[in-house]
Amino acid sequence: MSSPARPIGVFDSGVGGLSVLRHIRAALPAEDLLYAADAAHAPYGAKSPQFIEARALALAEFLVAHDAKALVVACNTATAAAIVRLRERFGLPIVGMEPAVKPAVEATRAGVIGVLATSGTIESGKFAELVRRFGSQARVIVQPCPGLVERIEAGDLEGPLTRGLLDGFVAPLLAQGADTLVLGCTHYPFLTPLLRELAGPSVEIVESGAAVARQLARRLAETDFSPAQGAGGERFFSSGDPALLAALLPRLWGAAAPVERLSAG
Repeated sequence: MSSPARPIGVFDSGVGGLSVLRHIRAALPAEDLLYAADAAHAPYGAKSPQFIEARALALAEFLVAHDAKALVVACNTATAAAIVRLRERFGLPIVGMEPAVKPAVEATRAGVIGVLATSGTIESGKFAELVRRFGSQARVIVQPCPGLVERIEAGDLEGPLTRGLLDGFVAPLLAQGADTLVLGCTHYPFLTPLLRELAGPSVEIVESGAAVARQLARRLAETDFSPAQGAGGERFFSSGDPALLAALLPRLWGAAAPVERLSAG
């Protein structure tokens, strides 16, 4: 039987995956969690699939070297670019992100949904297949959001620059009748209060973090790992300046914590 003390590894290009980590902590309170932010190479959205795949493999190697028993790719762009290779390389449970198109299609009353995502996610074959599978049941309007991840990485969740960017992305979707918005990037849930203000109370906002946490719990239950006991802890790593991530943790994670230097690739 494997040791129950082995942690779960979670990675993203930056702080976005913290929105997923919150759901994982709520679903699995006893598990130890490792979070790796590839801030030195963020954002991933406009980078080549080959570059993103290489970074994902390096981050996964780093987390596996820290004895991770499962991996969560808490980034839609990295999932699209690298999840197949990761599953080929590593023989452990690996859970990725998928924009919540299916639940959005089920939720829409008007038959129109808007998807906010990075260009890397939107241009991927994985996303095209997702829209093909579920898009016949509703009109799917796709909106790339250049610059939005950078605002969130800077900790600007409601300033005039962020507000102007987000309004420019959302207004065309609402004008075309979208009553349900999909947050197709793990950074975007941190803008939910601002998005609700801009879109109004009648617009449904859906994201994938809770579903990913449930899937991770299911995958762990299928393994031979003993359930963790007690209260789990977290370790945070960044390939950029650890002080920058540490400064954002109280706001985005809800508690202060030390951040260690990440050397991967």
